[in-house]
Amino acid sequence: MNNLLKVAIMSLIPLVPGAASADAPKADAPKAAAPVADDSLHALTAKALDGKNVSLADYKGKVLLIVNTASECGFTGQYAGLEALYAKYKDKGLVVLGFPSNDFRQEPGSGEEIAKFCKVRYGVTFPLFEKGPVSGGSASPVFKFLSRKHGEPKWNFYKYLVGKNGQVLAQYSSRVSPDSGDLTSAIEAALR
Repeated sequence: MNNLLKVAIMSLIPLVPGAASADAPKADAPKAAAPVADDSLHALTAKALDGKNVSLADYKGKVLLIVNTASECGFTGQYAGLEALYAKYKDKGLVVLGFPSNDFRQEPGSGEEIAKFCKVRYGVTFPLFEKGPVSGGSASPVFKFLSRKHGEPKWNFYKYLVGKNGQVLAQYSSRVSPDSGDLTSAIEAALR
């Protein structure tokens, strides 16, 4: 088992009070190898909406706004704001990444239907990824990483701001609109 996977699994297993950590060295056991240096979002891959594998290492040096999306949600209009945010800051290094999910039963469409809906209705040009779970035990590796320190999405259009180094800087609830002063200030600071 590679170290990154072991670290990810161990971070998901709750420790029993008073019990020794599962990864604590035993008295005579050699020390375990240090965690992988690139313990970041950049170590992961995800499938694009068209089915192609995308290495998130392709986004090293970029600021990412990762959003779980849905086409039939009260917040679906945020697609327009996300596209405007992407258009405004993409030349400065921001990339918005949309991850459609039916976790909250508001994204029934296929990948092709989602792509068409986003393009025709909202003019979305930012990258969209394959529909999949974003919460619970079956959450995608991307969302397991994002929620490890910042909590799972509570609803659609939950946002995670990820720095140039692949570490999560902050999370924002669905109620925080893409043009929110708090969000845009954090994006601008991360882009510096």
